[in-house]
Amino acid sequence: MLTILFDGTAYGMLLFVLACGLSVTLGLMNFINLAHGAFAMAGGYCTVVLVNRIGVPFALGLPLAFLVTALLGGLFERTLYVHVYARPHLDQVLFTIGLVFMSVAATDYVMGSSQQFVRIPEALAGQFNVFGIGMGKYRLLIIVVCGVLTLALQFILAKTRFGSRLRAAVDDQRVARGLGINVGAVFGITFAVGSGLAGLGGALGAEILGLDPTFPLKYMIYFLIVVTVGGTSSITGPFLASILLGIGDVAGKYYVPSLGAFVIYAIMIVVLILRPQGLFARGAAR
Repeated sequence: MLTILFDGTAYGMLLFVLACGLSVTLGLMNFINLAHGAFAMAGGYCTVVLVNRIGVPFALGLPLAFLVTALLGGLFERTLYVHVYARPHLDQVLFTIGLVFMSVAATDYVMGSSQQFVRIPEALAGQFNVFGIGMGKYRLLIIVVCGVLTLALQFILAKTRFGSRLRAAVDDQRVARGLGINVGAVFGITFAVGSGLAGLGGALGAEILGLDPTFPLKYMIYFLIVVTVGGTSSITGPFLASILLGIGDVAGKYYVPSLGAFVIYAIMIVVLILRPQGLFARGAAR
């Protein structure tokens, strides 16, 4: 049971880092970016190329994956996404799902269709036992890295001037501009950081989840489930939802393997029935 809790927490932390960028763009920017998984895939393949083919150390490959996908996200935001911010949600869905299929085709052409994994250092391979709990070294690294990122992200959004400017820009762009806030720059930076976090999640998750051109489609539903169950009014909600879903998914596959991933969908359905705005959303339906 304790091992399942450990593995489920690691999986949940990974889900959160993969999905928190979508939580920010959807919850704070009110923009539906279904192409979020494409940036995660870009970060994973960036790490594969840097570590497996060029020989860059794994510890350096992770921040480089973040930077590359953040720059890519910023470029796409300034050239493409900025034109659909004010469009209806259906237009945003169609636009971003089109980008997903384009990224799948482009990745398949450039990198091939076979599944790939990142070569991790030998120091992170294997596991050790603590009070009878089998802890994978790489999963422990994921928990530590994702935990630090979660605290940093929560602090930035809640306690810094940039976080207050972002909330003001979301609440009323016209008033925010009148107060001297550069709304375009705030949105651009937010989108770039969200994309970078997705890329970092893809880099960390490539060894566990595997990496192939269908990655954005395969895990799109998981990102949406995290945001749906946790709510979009804060970062805390998706974080707690990720832990809950990660533990539930791992426990379900361990105890009832014949049902596969049914458990995570069952949790989502129950939450949507009882609290349509999300389990941890402020103002959720009573």
